[in-house]
Amino acid sequence: MSTDIAPHPDPASAGTGSAAVPRSRRRPRLARMAGRAPARPTPATAAHNVSAATAALLALVAIGAALHEPVLIPPLAASAALVHCAPALPLAQPRSVVVGHLLGAAAGYGVALAAHGSAWAAALAAGVTIALTTLARTPHSPACATAVVIVLQEPAPGRLVPLLFGSTVLLVLTAYAASRVRRAAPRYPAYWW
Repeated sequence: MSTDIAPHPDPASAGTGSAAVPRSRRRPRLARMAGRAPARPTPATAAHNVSAATAALLALVAIGAALHEPVLIPPLAASAALVHCAPALPLAQPRSVVVGHLLGAAAGYGVALAAHGSAWAAALAAGVTIALTTLARTPHSPACATAVVIVLQEPAPGRLVPLLFGSTVLLVLTAYAASRVRRAAPRYPAYWW
């Protein structure tokens, strides 16, 4: 069995024999707990990601103000974080963002028809969304929150669904544009469909 990283010595077995790792060379407990977390982004990368995501969210608020409709809902903020800060993940790809939220809306409205506004129904809608997005190969965790919001708040589908679709497309397009503004930024998307 081969691995792509060298195994870390077991500190429990390090105290015996000639192959023991001296206490001064053992990895500190905090470093072991940190695991393989991604590297900290450079200040320029962090500033770029944060400003692009914030600009996209402010655009959603501006559109909502112009339409007198709440366009920015919490799941869209989570989607903005994914597409701008983790653009290579499958969860951040346009297919997953747009179709995932639409499937979450469908699950939310479907479950809301059977059980109005209960937390049990909201949890069921989130589970149905996970199943639908898995089957459709469009994983997007914020879509589960869309289903929950729909079950608990029961917004009119004729108003919410077009706004949701437009908002997800806007998030994808802003991430596409932002990835081309900064030369060192990873290209978004990794794939469109």
